[in-house]
Amino acid sequence: MNVKKAGIILKRGSDAPKRICRELVEWFSARSIETVIDTIPSNLDILVILGGDGTLLHVAEKASRLEIPVVGVNLGGLGFLTEVVVDECFEVLETILAGPVAIENRMMIKARLFSGKETSEWFYALNDVVISKGTVDRLVRLSVWADKEYITTYRADGIVFSTPTGSTAYNLSAGGPIVVPSLSSILVTPICPFMLESRPVLLPPHVDLTTTMAGSVEDVKVIVDGRSVWDMKENDLLEVQAAKKPLRLICSPQKGYFEILRNKLNWGGRTTSLPSGRPQED
Repeated sequence: MNVKKAGIILKRGSDAPKRICRELVEWFSARSIETVIDTIPSNLDILVILGGDGTLLHVAEKASRLEIPVVGVNLGGLGFLTEVVVDECFEVLETILAGPVAIENRMMIKARLFSGKETSEWFYALNDVVISKGTVDRLVRLSVWADKEYITTYRADGIVFSTPTGSTAYNLSAGGPIVVPSLSSILVTPICPFMLESRPVLLPPHVDLTTTMAGSVEDVKVIVDGRSVWDMKENDLLEVQAAKKPLRLICSPQKGYFEILRNKLNWGGRTTSLPSGRPQED
């Protein structure tokens, strides 16, 4: 990559990102690369996240809109998105600057709420848009349409609308499938559904999803990438679509996707080679 200007985004409330940031600024300066901190101007060539997945999610919308490649250095918890560990940081950045780099286009989704005569602005998510009831005991009844075709009405604690990137987040906890993030699709996964027959649905990215809630249930929230954005009331309409621009995520040159899954999810078994003896193709 031809990098002349780099941005650095810091996780808040911790001293470790500040220390690593100082080292990064010196490292970039030694290579005649200008740096800016905690801001995302349009002329950045790369954006380095020092934090966890939450820090990356916070800036994903702007980075995707400006088409800035992002690399995440994990200073948080699991780190599915911020896949570079601290000890590898400078080695990975050196590799990125030195040669070809793999950049994955991670699909994003957007949502808006129609409430009476009010229409909200669009909010964007890299992981998911979630309809979730609060502490009330009642299930919510959520009817879902794909374009104009009725899918079903879920009786559940809520629904997760997820990207493939977000399939390892709330979607996974709710019983949804893991989807390789290079695919483009929208997952619809009910949360603790009343009927066991209510299963997750995998839909193509071009569908326009509409959801409405039947019945008056208090404390139902719409949560976009972990941020509580709207209160949802009876007859409100939530619209979910694929966003036009993906997030350009720089993949660690040292790890594959399934290696990350094995490490983060504690899947058993060490890395093994493909067995020999497969028949040769003609």
